[in-house]
Amino acid sequence: SVISPFDAWLLLRGLRTLGVRYRRASESALFLATRLEDFRGIERLFYPGLASHPHQEIAARQMTEGCGGMLSILVDGPAELAAAVTAATNVFTTATSLGGTESLIEHRARVEGPHSVVPQNLLRLSIGLEAPEDLLADLETAVSTALDKGQT
Repeated sequence: SVISPFDAWLLLRGLRTLGVRYRRASESALFLATRLEDFRGIERLFYPGLASHPHQEIAARQMTEGCGGMLSILVDGPAELAAAVTAATNVFTTATSLGGTESLIEHRARVEGPHSVVPQNLLRLSIGLEAPEDLLADLETAVSTALDKGQT
């Protein structure tokens, strides 16, 4: 199969900025991870760039340009609380994708359906190019709002 000329052009256009986008997403993801790791309402955070990650040493050796823009959090509560956090974000878009210019959030178990083996309280985040301070404020507000509404 051969891709169309337009699809080839889009692919080439995206590859030209991939390095810059990857480094920015990695920096922003690390910024978020370090600040959210001990945040009220977050049970656990997974990001290979954190010293607390069990494979951080391997990640540091292999990922010399940063650890990427993907991170996951376990909300400290049931699936309903995780869904409420997702719904309460304003800067993040609720969607399933990764590596784009916009930051995305998804409640993974709901995406996978009732037979998912993913923890019911897991949120997956794909970090884009927005200001990391805006992303942090959005997540802090969403978690606090969900907790304050008694979603636990």
